[in-house]
Amino acid sequence: MCNITDKTKGNWFFAMRNLFNITIPVKVRKVLDCLHREGYEAFAVGGCVRDMILGCAPDDWDITTSAKPEEIKRIFPATIDTGIEHGTVTVRMDGESFEVTTYRLDGNYEDHRHPDRVEFTSSLREDLRRRDFTINAMAYNEEEGLVDLFDGLGDLERKLVRCVGEPRERFTEDALRIFRAVRFCAKLGFELDPGTRRAAEELAPSLKLVSAERIQMELVKLLVSPHPEMISLAWECGITAQVLPEFDLIMEAPQNNPHHIFSVGEHTIRTLMAIRADRILRLTMLFHDMGKPSVQTVDENGIYHHRGHAAPGAEIAGRIMRRLKFDRASERSVVQLVRCHSLYPDLTPEGVRRAVVRIGEDLFPLFLEVKCADIRGQNPEVQKEKLAYMDRVKELYEEILADGDCLSLKQLAVSGDDLLADGMKKGPELGSVLQALLDEVLEDPARNRKEYLLERSRSLRA
Repeated sequence: MCNITDKTKGNWFFAMRNLFNITIPVKVRKVLDCLHREGYEAFAVGGCVRDMILGCAPDDWDITTSAKPEEIKRIFPATIDTGIEHGTVTVRMDGESFEVTTYRLDGNYEDHRHPDRVEFTSSLREDLRRRDFTINAMAYNEEEGLVDLFDGLGDLERKLVRCVGEPRERFTEDALRIFRAVRFCAKLGFELDPGTRRAAEELAPSLKLVSAERIQMELVKLLVSPHPEMISLAWECGITAQVLPEFDLIMEAPQNNPHHIFSVGEHTIRTLMAIRADRILRLTMLFHDMGKPSVQTVDENGIYHHRGHAAPGAEIAGRIMRRLKFDRASERSVVQLVRCHSLYPDLTPEGVRRAVVRIGEDLFPLFLEVKCADIRGQNPEVQKEKLAYMDRVKELYEEILADGDCLSLKQLAVSGDDLLADGMKKGPELGSVLQALLDEVLEDPARNRKEYLLERSRSLRA
């Protein structure tokens, strides 16, 4: 039976409709029960409570308690000192890990990220009031029900992201919360509370004090959310001006040609919405046209052109990803997709084979998705013809895969060792001959026979 406490009472019908969705997993309940048996308060808290009320499966379960860290360690036989200086101990329960954090008060945030001191408290209210947003400041256990001191339930019903208490205080404590506010709007499809938005706009410059890794994490979570179009809200609040100024440039870049009726930025947002929620794909769409402002020209008829924009766009993508500390593998994939996104393969088997080699076997399926999303962000009048073209490219690609055509040096019927055994000497010529042989096989896959290729290699090096 769910009990309703404090301000939850004002949203009784919403509460009754949603609180019965809260089912605490057995292992979480065991952690709570162990703390309760020792005489301590303990609740599931934060995002897990929010998600369960919304009918979503939480990614993880956080627990808050009146027990001090040393008391938590005494109660549970298997613990890890995850962030013990801030009151957090990881409890291992039947093979799973759960973060258990002591009720606390935070001191001043001199660096806009970490409190200069942490003071433990026995008050759940004091612990909840230091949290970022009302929808993340609810606590729940089965004995006492939902503890909602700041009308988080009402904000869930209103679909609103609102700071706990004074927004400027929350954002001054941790500047990343400014970005997180927009990211939660994207995650949940909510609006930003007006007061919270005003504070975000005012304090957005403090995001420059936040580490690149933390900015990267919030950016990716926003992009792969159900509402990546909320990147426009980050722009409106001045967030991208601080952490992704390249985006502001494309939001200000108009386009006027038969293929585009939207600005570069609006086109980019539409492509984000048109592609599946994959990290590499959405990063590619975010960056794919960032090279346009640097190459833009306008002809005598007022038509905008962006010839060759993919190359500078790839450079910009790489620069941003290095600045935000992305891993090198992700950077290589995104940069290559941006570099090749404007490629239109010839509608022949040879044309598609050559495109696969140029883009990369592993990336070509993603390239097909990028092309289709790019088209869906263009002038609706040109989309039908272009999407039909892409359908034919996909058909040819599938036929190539089904036929097992050679698409790389490793699939050639001869190797460098074969050429050396046939009398060729080591050196730069070896690689050049192999590339020439691959070129012939891409033209005609039937040539991928060892006897033929050895004969051709002799003539090429003669």
